[in-house]
Amino acid sequence: MNVTAEPLTLLRERTSMKWRTYPGDVLPLFIAEMDYPLAEPIADALHDAVRRSDTGYAAPANDLGEAFAGFAGNRWGWRVDPDQVASTTDVSVAIVETLRGLILPGDRVVITPPVYPPFFDLVAESGGRVEPVPLLHGQTGWTLDLDALERAFLGGTRFILLCNPHNPIGHPHGIEDLTALAELAARHGVTVVSDEVHAPLTQAGAVFTPYLTVSPEAAEHGVCLTSASKTWNLAGLKCALIVTASERMRRVVTALPQEVSWRTSQFGLIAGVAAYRHGQPWLDGVLAALDANRGLLGALLDAQLPGVPYSPPDAGFLAWLDLRSLGWGDDPSVAALERAKVALSPGPMFGTPGQGFARLNFACSPEVLSEAISRLAAAI
Repeated sequence: MNVTAEPLTLLRERTSMKWRTYPGDVLPLFIAEMDYPLAEPIADALHDAVRRSDTGYAAPANDLGEAFAGFAGNRWGWRVDPDQVASTTDVSVAIVETLRGLILPGDRVVITPPVYPPFFDLVAESGGRVEPVPLLHGQTGWTLDLDALERAFLGGTRFILLCNPHNPIGHPHGIEDLTALAELAARHGVTVVSDEVHAPLTQAGAVFTPYLTVSPEAAEHGVCLTSASKTWNLAGLKCALIVTASERMRRVVTALPQEVSWRTSQFGLIAGVAAYRHGQPWLDGVLAALDANRGLLGALLDAQLPGVPYSPPDAGFLAWLDLRSLGWGDDPSVAALERAKVALSPGPMFGTPGQGFARLNFACSPEVLSEAISRLAAAI
């Protein structure tokens, strides 16, 4: 299925954050919203709900668990028990509420920068304290710092908030790293909370491994948080999944306040079921478009910004750009906006390793992407 981004004239009619934050002369390549039209099966499901005035509360007994289980089995060979799937508003709320159900006030929670900026605040909101253990980056790419993780666990930290695939670098953590993490977690009594919202956007040449499938130990002490939101551009509809694979973790989720599940949006639930059941052809089309754009971005950088290193992400639509050679300071997104009228996500928001970096969203048309890089090059 061929999926192409909508033209700027139509996109600027949208009222979401991406299109209302900056003036019309700015190319908004910051927040994780895509420029593709809504998948037809999802649009049809929402239109049908409006026609039947189906705008009440989301029912606790619904089809979301079975729909996700079918998708996960087909996509990754992951056998999900629909009875171990709960729902809430979004992945951020799922993180906060899951951590609240696990930690005591002041407990340390490991995160692995550079990482999705809200992680810092979500840990604090849950009552925990952030313990940064940065990723390692070498000639073989990105890896978890397993030695540093073990030191943190030996020091008493009993929780880790994992990002898999990892935002902003688009890296699905490898089976070796995940297996080693599961072994460490089992040895030291650590619970792994895994944000896997970008997982369906893993490219064909890469492998995504759901954390709960790594080993019996991972299933025992892990919980997966995910949503159709990033993959099918449904963030505004508000529906996320909390997935477990053991009785121990199921009890943690069922003990959460009833309001956690009541916050699920009816439209988000309807859209999520349609996405998981009928949205795979659209998803495959989007993956093809993203694959073309990640290659185009590399060619554009080579030709116009050769001093900017770039590793094409294996998952998602976010590029992590090292802009230190441009001399634009710790937060090069400021210069990009002021000089080039291109809005990027500030690297320092992702943690100390993000100084001198910026994140670029390439889920747009090739024309917009080309224009953005031309503007950045001209601003030097």
